[in-house]
Amino acid sequence: MSEARLKSRLRVQALIRQSEANDVPAMVVRRGDADAGAILVKVNAFAAGCVVLAQVTDGQGRARWMRGTGPNPVDDATAEAYIARQAKYDEDLWVVELESRDGWHPFTDEMLAE
Repeated sequence: MSEARLKSRLRVQALIRQSEANDVPAMVVRRGDADAGAILVKVNAFAAGCVVLAQVTDGQGRARWMRGTGPNPVDDATAEAYIARQAKYDEDLWVVELESRDGWHPFTDEMLAE
């Protein structure tokens, strides 16, 4: 049985608060559907590159995260191109950007594969 899902707007608000509590600047760069929009999180580690995390559902129906841009950090242009491709297919998409020099994000325990 799948677990109850938070509305996208609430999940994004919680993400922003978690980031602020960890002194990591976070901003919504694209607003999607408040109730059921998919969420992408771009983690910008500046010179170390970027990772785009995509929210997915695992085999048990639980919300998890995966690296949409692959296992290694990519440059900013590649991350933005990935986001643009996803937005082209999903007009309800949310995009949140975190600026974290060490690549911190709050989803360590929710990753499918790191």
